[in-house]
Amino acid sequence: MEYTHLGRSGLQVSRLCLGTMNFGPQTGEADSFAIMDRALELGVNFFDTANRYGGRLGPGVTEEIIGRWMAQGGGRREQIVLATKVYGAMGDGRNDRGLSAYHIRRACDESLRRMQTDHIDLYQMHHIERSTPWEEIWQAMEVLVRQGKVLYVGSSNFAGWDIATAQGAAAPRHFMGLVAEQSLYNLGARMVELEVIPACRHYGLGLIPWSPLGGGLLGGALQKATEGRRADPGRQQEIERRRPQLEAYEALCQELGETPADVALAWLLHNPVVTAPIIGPRTIEQLTGSLRAVEIQLPSDTLARLDAIWPGPGGEAPKAYAW
Repeated sequence: MEYTHLGRSGLQVSRLCLGTMNFGPQTGEADSFAIMDRALELGVNFFDTANRYGGRLGPGVTEEIIGRWMAQGGGRREQIVLATKVYGAMGDGRNDRGLSAYHIRRACDESLRRMQTDHIDLYQMHHIERSTPWEEIWQAMEVLVRQGKVLYVGSSNFAGWDIATAQGAAAPRHFMGLVAEQSLYNLGARMVELEVIPACRHYGLGLIPWSPLGGGLLGGALQKATEGRRADPGRQQEIERRRPQLEAYEALCQELGETPADVALAWLLHNPVVTAPIIGPRTIEQLTGSLRAVEIQLPSDTLARLDAIWPGPGGEAPKAYAW
């Protein structure tokens, strides 16, 4: 496994981040434990979750599974960089959601309780909430940092100007502000190249792409269909819409002798702003299969062919659409 700094911070994390959203609703507790143990053995030290995760089982279930896994001891907690999120509704109350100081404090304490730990390494705002002033948000986060409950703060699903606004508000407070942004980013969804990636680079945030395989679209969707593994109707419609691109993409991957999933992850890793794509394995086999991506080096001509198949927005703003 390779490691890199999380943005401009001194914290070192693995180049792949273990996403845990499937733990509970898709993957049982015993298998979730096995995946986390195997991840540690393979050198993956960056674990990402959210207080909302749990699916049909209810919010908080995934954090509880992680908490019971860490409670087994054996240095599990000390070996990982633990990231979770705040924003989503955790109850029916008017203040059971969002980024008010009231909710941030309560949500943090509840996450700590569910995960049976005394601190969160990376506390991420799961979504922007522009109705809450940054003075309130940063004051709440500063309190958590002083108390030792949170070490670093990150964002998720922020626009580029939200990142700039957040950092502009943190600077006069002599607060570090954001160290990472978690965004939708993959070969088929490159909108963040316009302004989010330039903002991350300018302010020293590490980019953590979620859905790096486009919900399975970039994981060999056509090949799986020929093997009789059909996607759900909505995904199948997307596959048909993208069929020419997928045919060209999977043919290129076959030419390279690599799996489509590994090429998709390797493409993200070639971007110096990217810290670690989030992989969300449901099985140990899916986890171990992702490690090959860290070793793949994509030459410039291959990157150009990928750009031709999956064109981005044309570069960074404003040159992508102006002069």
